[in-house]
Amino acid sequence: MNLTLLTDFYELSMMQGYFLHQENPPVVFDMFFRRQPFGGGFAVFAGLQSALAQISSLSFSPDDLAYLQSLGTFRPEFLDSLADFRFRGDIYAMEEGTLAFPGEPLVRVHASLIEAQMVESALLAILNFQTLIATKTARIRLAANGGTIIEFGLRRAQGVDGAISASRAAYIGGAAATSNTLAGKLFGIPVRGTMAHSWVMAFGSEREAFEKYAETYPDGAVLLIDTYDTLGSGIENAIAVGRSLMRAGHHGFGVRLDSGDLEYLSKRVRARLNEAGLTEARIMASNELDENIVRQLITQGAPIDAWGVGTNLVTGGGDPALSGVYKLAARQDKGRWVPTIKVSNNPEKVTNPGVKQVWRFTNGDGGLLADLICLDDEAMTSGRAYTFHHPMGDYRSFTLEKYSAVRPLLGLRMRQGKVAGELPDLAAIQAHSRAELDRLDDTYKRLINPHLYKVSLSDSLNELKARLIRENLSRGAQ
Repeated sequence: MNLTLLTDFYELSMMQGYFLHQENPPVVFDMFFRRQPFGGGFAVFAGLQSALAQISSLSFSPDDLAYLQSLGTFRPEFLDSLADFRFRGDIYAMEEGTLAFPGEPLVRVHASLIEAQMVESALLAILNFQTLIATKTARIRLAANGGTIIEFGLRRAQGVDGAISASRAAYIGGAAATSNTLAGKLFGIPVRGTMAHSWVMAFGSEREAFEKYAETYPDGAVLLIDTYDTLGSGIENAIAVGRSLMRAGHHGFGVRLDSGDLEYLSKRVRARLNEAGLTEARIMASNELDENIVRQLITQGAPIDAWGVGTNLVTGGGDPALSGVYKLAARQDKGRWVPTIKVSNNPEKVTNPGVKQVWRFTNGDGGLLADLICLDDEAMTSGRAYTFHHPMGDYRSFTLEKYSAVRPLLGLRMRQGKVAGELPDLAAIQAHSRAELDRLDDTYKRLINPHLYKVSLSDSLNELKARLIRENLSRGAQ
């Protein structure tokens, strides 16, 4: 399916206005988000490769143009110009899987005004959703102390694309596998599954159902033991089958709990498995899990080895959307870049002007210390002290002297409409995400009331922002 028309109608309306008024200069837009999802202390940037694929394929088909013509809004000369439309701009972005924080550009788009406007909706839709889900998954994995997370959300996702995109993002965030077979094919994600209650109910007895399943899948058989009575029959029938598998030299046996008091049941089940000599048998839990439930179970010592998480993972349970926005930062006028700013009565909605870069400061162990948003032409030299100004433009600031390294986060990902360089595979992106989280202090990873990671403005950017605010307020008073 051609997804070029997957855009907000006002993008096309503005594009026609720019075209008719011959207002199409080179511009720079920033994509960033305003608050951390889930009340957390970090976000995992995800969706970049999906966005680049969508942007690089933009083209209006004859059917698209015929539909737009039928609306009666667009003039023939504008529609004619769309027949040859392609995105020919440059895109700078953070590496996918990088930890991100409010206010800092995740993506910087350099293009003509018309082209930059056209990519806004798709860029936000893809990055906002996948970043949300990758972040949710990382939180669940942290709550499980790095335990195995399997994404089970296909049937509860927000439509087909939501399911596929969520599987991809969940893997970036740390899921070990997905139940979504198509996502496995598309992205190379490991696929896993156990059985449904219908399998158990389809046979004459629970014992027979377990035996038939183990006969079919002797290595890696995970039996669902709560169809009738978890402790009364389920675990006993599973133990009998598990012992047979063990005697035959098979491995990977386990049981799954999908209802009831997971703490109580998992402890009782673990005890019975151990008594039966099945000490290597794994216990998987599912049933409306989220990071808070998982953390509570871990804290109470529930002996659960793997977590099947569905609804609350793929829907971003607890937070419906990332607060990502796309704002004009600079435009070219007579060959020079002119910084732009959006001024608001709400300080958090005042944008940071100009073409910018984000620099990350780390300590000797690679641990994340703080991020500094700078103008792109500022030279950053490792070893010197830097002043960090509060991003809301107030008087607060601090000086950072003790750090070991500083590196830029925004790199060229698309040049003249074509992907620049080799893109990492999904496993490499997941590894990068996990390494980033390992370098983040635990105080930022708390589920409740995490420490606030510092994202600040450089001297030059802070001065530019203050000056433009004064100038805009002065114009408004005239």
